[in-house]
Amino acid sequence: MSSVGSNLYSSTFVKCAVAGAGLCFLGYCIYFDNKRRSHPDFKKRLKERRNQSRVGKTSKAADIQLPDLQNQEAVQKFFFEQVQLGEELLAAGDIENAVEHLSNAVPLCGQPQQLLQVLEQTLPPQVFQLLIQKLPEVNKRYASMFASSFQMPSSAPAAKGPTLTVVEDDVE
Repeated sequence: MSSVGSNLYSSTFVKCAVAGAGLCFLGYCIYFDNKRRSHPDFKKRLKERRNQSRVGKTSKAADIQLPDLQNQEAVQKFFFEQVQLGEELLAAGDIENAVEHLSNAVPLCGQPQQLLQVLEQTLPPQVFQLLIQKLPEVNKRYASMFASSFQMPSSAPAAKGPTLTVVEDDVE
């Protein structure tokens, strides 16, 4: 019976030791969090980090390198990469970046209306709505990228090549 008593005593002691260590750790976290928040530069640094984060998000969209539009294979590869990245990010739960990649793919599709119909059937309604809201912005960005990549001197005759039609339809 003495061994049962000593086991009971040791398990109670272990439980109290673990609870005490947990309380000490919690007190440590609260103390240093309070110390961090009361630092004079805390709010300033927090605002700077948030501003840098916002700037980073807006510059990501402009970092996309379009393929050579004369090379159909490169355009097709870019299209499939964007769709695949969008699907992977959507599966991972990163809806914002998934919509960004899917919206990059739509203007490069040979038949964007059919692609939008397929996406409408396969995507959740709120994600599809975000995609539709993002398309005018992407179309404008692509139009400016296409225009800058196809600018010719005014004296040169216009060469035949891919054309971009910016369509801002509301698909509902």
